[in-house]
Amino acid sequence: MPSREEVTYFGAGPALLPTDVLENAAKALLDYDHTGLGIAEHSHRSQHATDIINNAKADLASYLDIPDDYDILFMQGGGSGEFSATAYNLVGAWVTRKKAEILEQLGVKSEEDANQEELVSALKKAVESELKLDYLVTGSWSLKAYQEAGRLLGPEHTNIATDSRPINDGKFGKIPEESTWKLSKNPAMVYYCDNETVDGVEFPKFPDVLAPKADGTGPIVVADMSSNILSRRIPVKNFSVIFFGAQKNLGSTGVTVVVIKKSLLPPACPQPSPSLMRKLGLPIPPVVFSYETIAKNNSLYNTLSIFDVYIAGQVLKKLLKTFPDKVDGQQAIADKKAALIYGALEAHPDIYKIVPDKSARSRMNICFRVTKDNDTDKAEAYFLKLGTSFGLTGLKGHRSVGGIRASNYNCIPLAGAEKLVRFLHDFAQP
Repeated sequence: MPSREEVTYFGAGPALLPTDVLENAAKALLDYDHTGLGIAEHSHRSQHATDIINNAKADLASYLDIPDDYDILFMQGGGSGEFSATAYNLVGAWVTRKKAEILEQLGVKSEEDANQEELVSALKKAVESELKLDYLVTGSWSLKAYQEAGRLLGPEHTNIATDSRPINDGKFGKIPEESTWKLSKNPAMVYYCDNETVDGVEFPKFPDVLAPKADGTGPIVVADMSSNILSRRIPVKNFSVIFFGAQKNLGSTGVTVVVIKKSLLPPACPQPSPSLMRKLGLPIPPVVFSYETIAKNNSLYNTLSIFDVYIAGQVLKKLLKTFPDKVDGQQAIADKKAALIYGALEAHPDIYKIVPDKSARSRMNICFRVTKDNDTDKAEAYFLKLGTSFGLTGLKGHRSVGGIRASNYNCIPLAGAEKLVRFLHDFAQP
């Protein structure tokens, strides 16, 4: 059996973790901070848990330069849970804003002062005619998010502002030109997945059409960054909500992080009452998916997996220690690794076919097909078998699309990428 040092794991998630972080976590499982109890045994209501959460929040804010007018939440349910949570919470925020507009039109200062039937009637008309959630469908995960919103709200309230499939033979692999996007007027949110793990598609930068205007106004942008967070600098202020599962670049499976503008939380933007949402025919989020509730309780409304937050915190501390320039230092390495791997694939066009268009190639999930000897299935099976024998594992593509996928997450060292590059060159030889 190979040792940990002999294996370079390119799996798409759960992904590789730093060995020293795992070693420290193993010790903490037995005895955390000389307390005689393991970290998984301490109460989530303890000061130990609070300190772990607060330290992880502070380190994440430092590493990504998250402004003070954002809050950081640790939640559960993974990215799929956030497909629902973003729809629930952002629709609620839309209703709150729309209610304020209608109250102003009615000439009253508060909901209590308004004629309730008149207010609800006006809100219902607004919901029916104006409520939209926009989705940029550029891969499997953004498609799932769009489908979940339609399931919760009804397709009449969801809008595919852009869809990659018509320009890519029914598959994903490109991002349509921004000039072709059909964005709604004042949508509750514009949602996109910054990096599509299944399809190997990554937005090269923040979309210009979604950027805030000079006066600070602009669309409410929500992004799933589960698979490329911590790998490059992001313009946090352009987003209203960013979420990411921990299990790619941050830590172990079990926690999901939400970075949210405080202007979407009380007191600036309290969620509508459940009774009002029912009158409007809109869904009410489960309490564990309520950003308002989770923020109010510093992520400790229910029993959070403190062990997983601890691992994420240890990864962040290691990143901050390794890179004095924070995320910029990690980005330089991520870009270099991706360039090396794509360069090796491009050097042998008769053997390797890179799946996504060059304009949208992911730096994190490098998807390609192997066509050696004109028998793709046989060639890929041999590629995977031979790669495993050289300690290159986790290279099988997603079950829905097949092929090969090298997930180039932060924990893949430069030496690991170089090892894969040598194998790609060697395999391509006659």
